[in-house]
Amino acid sequence: MRARDRARLSAVRLLLAAMKQKEVDERVELSDADVVAIVEKMIKQRRESIAQFESAARKDLADAEKFELQVLSAYLPSQMSEDELGQAIAAALTESGASGMKDMGKVMALLKPRLAGRADMGKVSALVKSRLSG
Repeated sequence: MRARDRARLSAVRLLLAAMKQKEVDERVELSDADVVAIVEKMIKQRRESIAQFESAARKDLADAEKFELQVLSAYLPSQMSEDELGQAIAAALTESGASGMKDMGKVMALLKPRLAGRADMGKVSALVKSRLSG
């Protein structure tokens, strides 16, 4: 606020409003995991909006969404490296005893709480699918 960065302030206010809305709707106090889930949801929304704005040739709106995406990403835990992600997937595959595509749900159920906020779950899902099918 003191820096008079209106765009950043707007993005932070959107995040705070989403957190407050969830607290009021569910009458609970949010845990860190809940906050990470809210930030991930908002990031996913921004990515979808960017794709739609770019396909509609609205660079101005896409740029605004990209800026909000950048601000929101700062509130996530540090992202896992490719090696760490590969190790986590390998551990989940052995732990679940997955042998084929029919076991993908088991593997994802193990990975989701472990990787929440630290990796893009869409990317994780694609990596798991490629390992199970190959």
